[in-house]
Amino acid sequence: MASFARFRRQLPPGAAFTDWRAPDGWLIRRFDCPPAGEGRRGSILFQGGRGDMIEKYIELVAHWQAAGWAVTSFDWRGQGGSGRYAPNPRVGDIDSFASYSRDYRAFYADWAAATPGPHVVIGHSMGGHLVLRALVEGVEPDAAVLVAPMLGLHSPIGARGGGALAALMARLGDPQRFAWKVNEIPAAQASRQALLTHDGERYADEIWWREHDATLDMGPPSWRWVREAFASTWALNHDPRLAGMRVPTLMLVAEADKLVRARTALAVAAALPDCTVVRFGAESAHEILREADPVRDRAIAAIDSFLDERAPAA
Repeated sequence: MASFARFRRQLPPGAAFTDWRAPDGWLIRRFDCPPAGEGRRGSILFQGGRGDMIEKYIELVAHWQAAGWAVTSFDWRGQGGSGRYAPNPRVGDIDSFASYSRDYRAFYADWAAATPGPHVVIGHSMGGHLVLRALVEGVEPDAAVLVAPMLGLHSPIGARGGGALAALMARLGDPQRFAWKVNEIPAAQASRQALLTHDGERYADEIWWREHDATLDMGPPSWRWVREAFASTWALNHDPRLAGMRVPTLMLVAEADKLVRARTALAVAAALPDCTVVRFGAESAHEILREADPVRDRAIAAIDSFLDERAPAA
């Protein structure tokens, strides 16, 4: 697979950031990257996870650009360059996942109307959860890819117990305070890097971007975010509309994922009428698309092959 490592700390040719206003007026940071050369493969709307920004995936964007795809993304409200909810800008906070969902559906409508097909939506982690939520709520692209989707959160007391605890903690104090102080999950024994990727250089790229733009930096979530995450994942996993969601879907699952529950994602995949699953073992942590080359190359090849089959060029 061709290397696009030179773009890990710089934008691909023609890529640019602009602003987009959500229906309620919230200012969202938008990213667009045109296809390379004369080829026009179609349009991808890619969304990252909690605390992410598109800069983490620039290397991947460059790959798709070279293949003829136009790539668009936006920072979720409350993170990246799209403002903050909490007084402490490092806290990952949201009022409700419904706000994320409204933003996504409105953005998708604008984007799909203005870009050439086929239209593909891709989401990683929280982005994967919100992409699937949008699909059952009526968004209809030509194909979808869910990467390590956040369809279940790890909790020693289960989804119901974890949701109840988060709701209690949000009531007992400031709901916008850090739910925990360090790392991606409470009491993690592994380092943050070990939870995300085995590739130290790609992990360092994220740190580099955060150090060069302090507005992108974000720490752990608030108790309010945790409460809303448990509520939204529970509701989606039990939504009867999953069985009627006809958009061809590819799901990439890291079975050793310590941030989201792979078992829950596989159960949801089984409920979808048209879902192809690609599994990764201990060789992959949570960020499959930012893993070491053997994992990452296999994942990208699976996505490219799926899109060639299910969302061919017009």
